[in-house]
Amino acid sequence: MTTNPPALLMNCNQLTDFLADVYPQFEGQVTEVTTDYALLRQPVDNSHLRPGGTVSGPTMMALADVALYVAILSRIGPEALTVTTDFTCHFLNKPAADAALVAKATLLKLGKRLVIGEVELYSEGQDSPVAHVVGTYSVPPRR
Repeated sequence: MTTNPPALLMNCNQLTDFLADVYPQFEGQVTEVTTDYALLRQPVDNSHLRPGGTVSGPTMMALADVALYVAILSRIGPEALTVTTDFTCHFLNKPAADAALVAKATLLKLGKRLVIGEVELYSEGQDSPVAHVVGTYSVPPRR
């Protein structure tokens, strides 16, 4: 028996506006949101590079965290206090220093209080992922 996933409660424009209000330090863009995934893009410049000319881990992890946040909010609505409770990042390949990062976030379990998702990070234009992230988020009780 197959069930249809819940409809989107927030679209790209709504999520972009929401992030501007609650997380204005985010430098990337929400580029696509479906019931299956959220796609975000983070431009990379010298401020994102670590010694050795590679994109820093904190830059990659921040993008992955926001990508999962967006994927979750697209399904549950604008709940700013949805927070990360667990986050594991595996760095797989050196990201390109001259290409944007792209994050594709998918939800593995959408529960009432806990959500588990994963993110594949890529250097734009590349096929091989540069990192794989799994995260768990706590959703505040509904009023």
